[in-house]
Amino acid sequence: MKTTLYLLAILLLIVPDANAQKSAASDRTAVSITVYNQNLSLIREERTINFNQGIGSIIVPDIPSTIDGTSLHFQSITNPAGVRVLEQNYAYDLVNQGKLLDRYIGKEVEFIRTDPESKKEYTVKGRLLASGLASAGGGFPGFEAASQGVVAEINGKIELNPVGRLVLPSLPDGLILKPQLEWLVSATNGGKHNAEISYLAGGLSWTSDYVALMDKNGSTIDLTGWVTLTNNSGTSFRDAALKLVAGDVNVVRQQFNEGMMGKAMRMDMAAAEPQFKQTDLFEYKLYSLQRKTNLDNNQTKQIELITGTDVPSKKLLVYDGLDNQWRYWLNNYDYRGQGTFGQQSNPKVGVYIVFRNDEKSHLGMPLPKGRIRLYQRDDDGKEQFIGEDQIDHTPKDEELRLYVGNAFDVIGERAQADFKTIASGKVVEETIRIKLRNHKKEAVDVVVYEHPWRWNQWEIIHKTDDYEKVDQATIKFPVRVGKDEEKTITYTIRYSW
Repeated sequence: MKTTLYLLAILLLIVPDANAQKSAASDRTAVSITVYNQNLSLIREERTINFNQGIGSIIVPDIPSTIDGTSLHFQSITNPAGVRVLEQNYAYDLVNQGKLLDRYIGKEVEFIRTDPESKKEYTVKGRLLASGLASAGGGFPGFEAASQGVVAEINGKIELNPVGRLVLPSLPDGLILKPQLEWLVSATNGGKHNAEISYLAGGLSWTSDYVALMDKNGSTIDLTGWVTLTNNSGTSFRDAALKLVAGDVNVVRQQFNEGMMGKAMRMDMAAAEPQFKQTDLFEYKLYSLQRKTNLDNNQTKQIELITGTDVPSKKLLVYDGLDNQWRYWLNNYDYRGQGTFGQQSNPKVGVYIVFRNDEKSHLGMPLPKGRIRLYQRDDDGKEQFIGEDQIDHTPKDEELRLYVGNAFDVIGERAQADFKTIASGKVVEETIRIKLRNHKKEAVDVVVYEHPWRWNQWEIIHKTDDYEKVDQATIKFPVRVGKDEEKTITYTIRYSW
């Protein structure tokens, strides 16, 4: 019969020696947290700690399980020069069933059984011989334990999977309930000190998420930005001062131990004060929450970052008909004269929403990188999801271009109309024909992009439409395609080397 294990333990905190003083969780008098984009946070705590004069031991509980112990800094605010940390241990051997049973192998335990006739419980004592947990991977780290059954000696006999609830008398030495710091300290004066502790930890992260509601004509959007905080650090923080850093901060990566996205309802926030104050920090952006908040362990929290109503926007249709392979062929000596390359045709016409992040557009705050979801009301006035895109860190006064999908009623077609080699292979000419078909009930404007990829020396010697040179490998044709019309663009390009 498989034994059900009930662990009834007297939970004892083990201290390094008899002179140890314990700083309880309630002694954390203040905490501030700075969270970075790279799953990294800087935590600063103030605690009241009672020191004995001379050398003694202190336990600091409620420390994140993801702490980087090498980053810890301690200072007594009461007497900065009077307290030194001589040694530091990070204790993380937490209680679990396997560790408890392993500590009691060879020791006396109790099994509580039930008499089948009287239904009364009685206790049987025995000696635990095997915990029933064996490594499924032959003892190699990283493999989960597999149950093999408890073995115990009871009344001089060996029982496999003994009947009853297994009861342990107390919590063995060395096991703790939560991660904690154990310090060996030297204090010139005893008594209570106000102390400051700071350290880096993983498991605290934040991202930005944005919701944009577009009007029926696509001429304006209402934008709401949210900060999404996730705390998997192993501890909770109450009444914390919160700051967020946005930017590409270089971090030498360490190994740290390590849903809630609802659609935002539109609110008239024109007169509301922003919750975050944005300032500069080095070459990054710092966002400070103007109130304190709670960050519970294993919790995801959202806080509004920015709102902007009636932000001017426009819809942009883009046709880039050449397959993306041109990036691999660009200026490659082996491909520049091969006429069979560059004949690919992508029929999709991309749809983009463009707006500016400036005060004139009712925005103007540096926007941290994140995902933007776009909605638009249908003919019944109901909001419908129309696409999403990812933005990078965007300073104020910059333009944002969001790719939301492909047009249904506008089709593109690209073909190589002619190719010839001139002047003993030193010159080639290529003619490209592009067709755009518009099946909508109104005319549309489309920007057609082309990429002269064969060589860096080129010129357009014939064209049906005006073009703009964007860079050495990009040109664009802005064209208008009428209702139910097909528009054809043809150009001939000459490469020479």
